[in-house]
Amino acid sequence: MTAVAGVLPAAPSGDLRADRAGLAAAAGRGDRRLAELPAPAGRTAAERAEAGAIHEELRLLRAGFLAAHTDRVYDELTAGRTRYLSLAELVDAASRAFPGLVPTTAQLAAERAARQADKETREIDQGIFLRAVLGSPVAGRHLIDAMLRPTPRALELLPAFRATGELRMTAVHLERRDGVARLTLCRDDCLNAEDEVQVDDMETAVDLALLDPEIRVGLVRGGPMSHPRYRGRRVFSAGINLKKLAAGDIPLVGFLLRRELGYLHKLLRGLLPGEPAGWRPAARAKPWVAAVDTFAIGGGTQMLLVFDHVIAAADAYFSLPAATEGIVPGVANLRFARVAGARTARQVILGGRRIHATEPEARLLVDEVAEPERMDAAIERALAGLDGEAVVANRAMLAAGEERVDDLRAYLAEFALCQAMRVYGADVLAKVNRFAGRPA
Repeated sequence: MTAVAGVLPAAPSGDLRADRAGLAAAAGRGDRRLAELPAPAGRTAAERAEAGAIHEELRLLRAGFLAAHTDRVYDELTAGRTRYLSLAELVDAASRAFPGLVPTTAQLAAERAARQADKETREIDQGIFLRAVLGSPVAGRHLIDAMLRPTPRALELLPAFRATGELRMTAVHLERRDGVARLTLCRDDCLNAEDEVQVDDMETAVDLALLDPEIRVGLVRGGPMSHPRYRGRRVFSAGINLKKLAAGDIPLVGFLLRRELGYLHKLLRGLLPGEPAGWRPAARAKPWVAAVDTFAIGGGTQMLLVFDHVIAAADAYFSLPAATEGIVPGVANLRFARVAGARTARQVILGGRRIHATEPEARLLVDEVAEPERMDAAIERALAGLDGEAVVANRAMLAAGEERVDDLRAYLAEFALCQAMRVYGADVLAKVNRFAGRPA
C-alpha cells in the first residue's frame, strides 16, 4: 500500500514488547520517507497523496496498538498509576518510552515553527493516543485526577501571593480582597482572546485562589480594553485567538485539551491537592461568579457553563461560533444543551445564533442582568450571597449530579481526536487564514 505497509500484522500480537518494536520500526520507515518529501507547503498533489497514505497507515497501526495495550502503556508511563502526569508530561513520556506512538519533542518543535496550514498534522497522532487514554475508565480517570492537581507554577508562586495578595500576569490580574479572589482578564489589546498564555495564566490564578485559605469565593471579569473599537470598555472574552490558530500557535495539548481538563474543570470541581484526604472529600473547591461585560464569544460563553452565578450587563451578548469557524466549542456540546435545551443549543452551536442579555433565552445562561452602571453593585451582592460553607457543600453536590466525571471523560476522549482533526480541516484553514489576512 505504501512504503511502510506490512511491518505490523493486521492485529497486534498481544505481546507489548513485540508490538512496541513493530510500531517503532513502522514509524521509523514512515518518518524517513516523509523526510525525503518536500515540506508540506511545497508538495505536489501526488506527494500530498503519498504523505497522506503514510499517515493513514501509521495511524491505523497506532490505533490498533492502543486498542490492545492502552492501560498497560499508561501504567508503564505512570509507574502503575503512582505518578500523576499532566497532559504535556504524559505525551512527552510516551514519545520516549514508545517510539512512533506520538510525535517526538523535535517533531513537535518543527510543527510549532510552521503556520497551521503548513504542518505535518502530527498532533492528530497525539489525539489518537489521548482518545485511547481518556477512553479507558482506568487510565482516563487517573489522567483527569492528575489534571486537577495544582500546577508547579502555582505552587511556586503561592508563598508570594499569600504574602502580597496580588499577582500580575500577561493575561490575568489576580487580587485577593475581602476574602474574594478577583481575576481580571487583562489582554486589553486583543479583547481577551484566548491562547496558550491565557490558559496558563488562568490555571495559575484559579489554582492560587483555590489554594489560598483566606479566599472564600472567586470572581472572573474582563478588564478595560485598549483595542480601538472598544477602548475603555470592559470586555469578557472574544474566544479563541484565530490569528494565533492560523499562525500555528494553538496547540492541542497545551491549549485545546489543557483548557478543558485544567482551569475549567478546576472551576467546576476544585483541586485535588495530592496529600491523603482520609475520610474527608478530597477536592478543594470554592464558589465562583462570572461578570460579563460587552460580550462572551466562543470560549467566553463556554466558561460561563461552569460558574455558580453569572451576571451580565444589559448590553452584552453571547455566542458560540465554533461551528461556523469549523471547530468544536470545547465541552459546550456536552453542557450547553443541559442548561439551555437541545433546540437552543443547536441554534447557537450549529447555526451561530447570538443571544442578547435582554432576550428571554439569556436567563438560561445567566442568573442576573444589570444595567452597565449597576454591574459593580450586582457583583458585590452575588459574591456576598455565595460566601458560606453550605454553598461550598451544595455546589459540589450539584456538580456531581449535573455532570458525572465519567461522562466528561468519555466526551473528552472523542473531543481529543475530533478537535485534532478539525484544526487541520481544509475549511478551518481557509477561514482562519482569511481572518488573519493571509492566503490559504
